[in-house]
Amino acid sequence: MKTLKDAKIGENLRVTKIHGEGAVKRRIMDMGITRGTDVYVRKVAPLGDPVELTVRGFELSLRKADAQIIEVE
Repeated sequence: MKTLKDAKIGENLRVTKIHGEGAVKRRIMDMGITRGTDVYVRKVAPLGDPVELTVRGFELSLRKADAQIIEVE
């Protein structure tokens, strides 16, 4: 299982599943990250937190803890 936390700069990925529940999962889905969405990894901070992504044509930064619950292929 590969998550967004493990992604490298420049990778194009597709979201396969969002783990977690409740408010955290809802917040991620409200940001436009849903199953089947294509995600491009733009930047990763030196310590790995946050990760900057391009999702549905806009830029988004995610904390490492949130990126860890998003499964990608």
